[in-house]
Amino acid sequence: MKSRLYKQYISTVLPELKKRLKASNVHSVPRLEKVVLNVGIGKLVREGDVLEKVRNNLAKISGQRPVVRNAKKSISGFKLRQGTPVGLMVTLRGDRMYYFVDKLINIVFPRIRDFRGIDPKSVDARGSLSIGIQDHVIFPEIGTEDMEPPHGLQITLHTTAQNREAGKELFILLGVPFGESSAS
Repeated sequence: MKSRLYKQYISTVLPELKKRLKASNVHSVPRLEKVVLNVGIGKLVREGDVLEKVRNNLAKISGQRPVVRNAKKSISGFKLRQGTPVGLMVTLRGDRMYYFVDKLINIVFPRIRDFRGIDPKSVDARGSLSIGIQDHVIFPEIGTEDMEPPHGLQITLHTTAQNREAGKELFILLGVPFGESSAS
């Protein structure tokens, strides 16, 4: 079954975006391509079973098993050795991606304390949106037993947009809450 956000994209967002961007056909209209969730564990990796706990939390949040990202090079200043786990990553596509973005917009953002919207400058030149979440506890899947260790995560929504303006229009029509720019 298709997600609510996907149905909204097909029925209302796609025709409106085609009209606003003056696109010649529906295939040239920007769409969500993938969502990447990333958690850096850094110093926490030395604390025993932290990697497993963070892996379980990210799996609950995304509905998909995360991949462990290892250090490519040794850096003595950070006490880092090649092959040491430094983070976890999940790439969501298709239905899971739309379900996650719908949950992010309608459930997670309203749960953030003092949330004033996402800075419009978070949309890059290729039309992708990058969001940093400071505490993973705001996700509804995380219970009280999953609060330790506290960690944040980075969420990147990749689009097929060719420029910043087209990507921002897509996110506005999908319902992403943008605030005022911080440097006005």
